[in-house]
Amino acid sequence: MPYDPNLPQAGTEIDAVQMRGQLNGLKDLIDAIGTVTGAIVDAVNSLPPGDPATVSVTLTGTMLHFTFGIPEGQTGPQGIPGEVTQAGLDAAISGTSSNSNAVGTLDAPFADPDAEALRVAFNTLVNALRR
Repeated sequence: MPYDPNLPQAGTEIDAVQMRGQLNGLKDLIDAIGTVTGAIVDAVNSLPPGDPATVSVTLTGTMLHFTFGIPEGQTGPQGIPGEVTQAGLDAAISGTSSNSNAVGTLDAPFADPDAEALRVAFNTLVNALRR
């Protein structure tokens, strides 16, 4: 018996056979819903300011496919222009290397050629970090 949303009617006695049919009909409807194994966002679109946000979803196979529409914000007032002078830039840059100044170089050469190559590379790096 398929599910009938008109049953049971108000004021009638409960009929076990009818109720069992209703419950079985609901189960059949639930079982017919596809299994979802994942979700994919197919698109996120910009909408004009003031439009309501939108979403659509479809079931393809076992995957949910979402498409969102998100309204842009209203245009705000123009901000004040920024300004960077060469002196300001130089002042900001001058303090950025002070962490490396406390790291000493390796002055004594090593007998092992591989270790000596590492010492030279280390000293080159430390000296490059200093300004």
